[in-house]
Amino acid sequence: MLSQENRLKAKKDFERILKEGKGYKEDFLFLKIIKNNLNQSRFGFIISQKVSRKATLRNKIKRRLREIIKNKLTKIKKGIDILIIVRPGLENKDFWEVEENVNKLFIKAKISSF
Repeated sequence: MLSQENRLKAKKDFERILKEGKGYKEDFLFLKIIKNNLNQSRFGFIISQKVSRKATLRNKIKRRLREIIKNKLTKIKKGIDILIIVRPGLENKDFWEVEENVNKLFIKAKISSF
């Protein structure tokens, strides 16, 4: 599981990233990033009911994304707030396809080197 200090929780943080963040798109994922004044990166996830009406499936997608992020945390730049927005279609992908899309997205955004 992704540790608590690496998670975005406050509504104002989500709103700030959505309003001011720089965006990148890859397949069914959309990434918004903005610098923070901390010495760690924080992550947030938005998965709407358009992806699935079932909360269990949306939570499964969140757990997969958190696990992917946790495994790559040491290679990700520090001091960034990152918001991952899931678009409909990702629920049909397996773990490895999602991980590959996340890797491409992070390289495109220049926040990691895999």
